[in-house]
Amino acid sequence: MKLKVPLMADLYAKGEKPEILFWVSSIGSFDEKAKKITIAFTKILNKANINFAILGREESCTGDDAKRAGNEFLFQIKALENIETLKKYDIRKIVTFDPHSFNTLKNEYPDLGGNYEVWHHTQFIAMLLEQHKITIDVEKLKKVNVTFHDPCYLGRANNEYESPRKIFQKLSVNLHEMKRSKSNSLCCGAGGSQMFKEPEKGNKEINILRTEEALSTNSTMIVTACPFCKLMLTDGVQQKEKQNEVEVLDIAEIVSEAMC
Repeated sequence: MKLKVPLMADLYAKGEKPEILFWVSSIGSFDEKAKKITIAFTKILNKANINFAILGREESCTGDDAKRAGNEFLFQIKALENIETLKKYDIRKIVTFDPHSFNTLKNEYPDLGGNYEVWHHTQFIAMLLEQHKITIDVEKLKKVNVTFHDPCYLGRANNEYESPRKIFQKLSVNLHEMKRSKSNSLCCGAGGSQMFKEPEKGNKEINILRTEEALSTNSTMIVTACPFCKLMLTDGVQQKEKQNEVEVLDIAEIVSEAMC
């Protein structure tokens, strides 16, 4: 399947405007594991015939990591650069699979003059399934044992817990919730720029603790909805030497594989 990924600048030059901007995010552009999510979600957008575009080289970091690390000045520089780019193309609707970008674009850019309708990809995929714009072969994942890790910036920061679970219902998987889930979910250890610093003193790294909680469900798939969570949990599974028994995937990856 050849992917169609229009560039915003190309459409603009032809006098066209897409329905939605797909915000790929820095991690979705450069990290090899996260690129798989980018491809999977693009397949979903193509299958649903969504009129979308990406910014490509014009997309810059949202500034989230700088803000969480305490550099408000750098955050505002990056944010204002992005707001100017979005203004140039009159962008009003954005979808992203990165909860950090989702939270920043939705809740923090308005203070700087950037007001958009922002969707997380779980919300968007759930809507596509509800509207029958994509269909699922339920036999592909039927009765597969899955556990779901709620990303902090999707769950506690934005109170979105139901969209991923609606998708699991459509997939007909067996969802095994961890003891700490939804608003009580445990952070994977990457948020707040923690991924980019040395771990603090303690007897166990937080991604290992969270991986142990996921493995205790005896699921063959650990699914999340954040590229940072995917990286942290993948590392945890590898450290536990369970990579041959348990897959760590983003929810877009399993939807993409199960589409008819």
